[in-house]
Amino acid sequence: MKSRIYDYLIVGGGIIGLTIARELRQRFPDCRIAILEKEADVAHHASGRNSGVLHAGFYYTADSLKAKFTREGNLAMTRYCEENGLKINKCGKVVVASNEEELTGLYELKRRADRNGVELNWLTEEELKRIDPNVRTYQKALHSPTTSTVDPVEVCFKLKEEIAAGGVELYFNCPYKSRTDGTVHAGNKTFECRYFINAAGLYADKIAQEAGFGTPYTILPFKGIYLKYAKNKTDLGTNVYPVPNLKNPFLGVHFTKTVDGSIKIGPTAIPAFWRENYGGFRNFKAGEFVAILGYELKLFLSNAFHFRSLAIEEMKKYFKSHFIGLSLSMVKEIDRDGFGEFLKPGIRAQLLHKETLELVQDFVIEGDDRSMHVLNAVSPAFTCSFPFAKYVVDSILEKQGGRKVEAG
Repeated sequence: MKSRIYDYLIVGGGIIGLTIARELRQRFPDCRIAILEKEADVAHHASGRNSGVLHAGFYYTADSLKAKFTREGNLAMTRYCEENGLKINKCGKVVVASNEEELTGLYELKRRADRNGVELNWLTEEELKRIDPNVRTYQKALHSPTTSTVDPVEVCFKLKEEIAAGGVELYFNCPYKSRTDGTVHAGNKTFECRYFINAAGLYADKIAQEAGFGTPYTILPFKGIYLKYAKNKTDLGTNVYPVPNLKNPFLGVHFTKTVDGSIKIGPTAIPAFWRENYGGFRNFKAGEFVAILGYELKLFLSNAFHFRSLAIEEMKKYFKSHFIGLSLSMVKEIDRDGFGEFLKPGIRAQLLHKETLELVQDFVIEGDDRSMHVLNAVSPAFTCSFPFAKYVVDSILEKQGGRKVEAG
């Protein structure tokens, strides 16, 4: 079978692969670009299963890529939705404290917001009532007016439509198999590419390691589940978050006001046992199970980043009553019986350093003049996707000596 020849070949049809393809197309309108996706369409995994929250950028230290790209990405994604008539709910967010100790966490978030150039405003309890009278806090709260929610699947489908109209070719039901130099085997097809870009999410580390990149790391999957508040859409009007533990990348159970005005709580951060461990034994892979369980046991015994208590607390969230109970301190009135069923779970492709047993907090990419590998693109990667894609393409051009690759 004749090979298909491309200047840039991207593996992964999530938000990162789509925005990288868009960035390449805008810069190089004459280049041949393609995306390989193992599923039947885009956004089947994390990109279509996330909260839809456009974060503002105050959780992250000022020297991090996340801080820079979240601030820029919030503006870029908001503009993209507005220009393309996509749904957006500019409902804002409040971060609340439950006791004196958590006030110190609020002060740290405010310091980070100020250093990152992100608007984040103090509220008294009386001022909080004017934003949402049903939200409870201890003495003070923080208000993020630029936090919004969107429909992540709608955004990804619009990106697909845009890049396809611009000549980017998309191959679905085409799972990556192997790569040797510029030859890529995927599905039942063979591709030749001048440059290879790995945006494969849960399997990005595996593909990178074939090329000698990402060797200190492995993906450790965490399952995120939300629970819908089915009673009404009116009991809350804004996103409500607790003070997070800033030593790990999880933000705790919170209330999300979705793009259609619905209310949900979540997510969990339950350690998963294989990479696509969404439910039951679907997509079960014995090799993944053994490898991931081995790391989780090592983390449990060593209690690195307090994994033992994290795992125990997260597993309790499978019990609906416990899960609901975690959210009650942030609101004055909510009907415990008003919650419906668990929503479609997602899996966080969290990078773990295999030697230090630390979770990698910031974005990580590695590559050379032939390939680039997106190793850690976890939350808030959806918010960050447009500036992050620019960063990836800039890095590719730097590896290429400042010039684009061209098909012969």
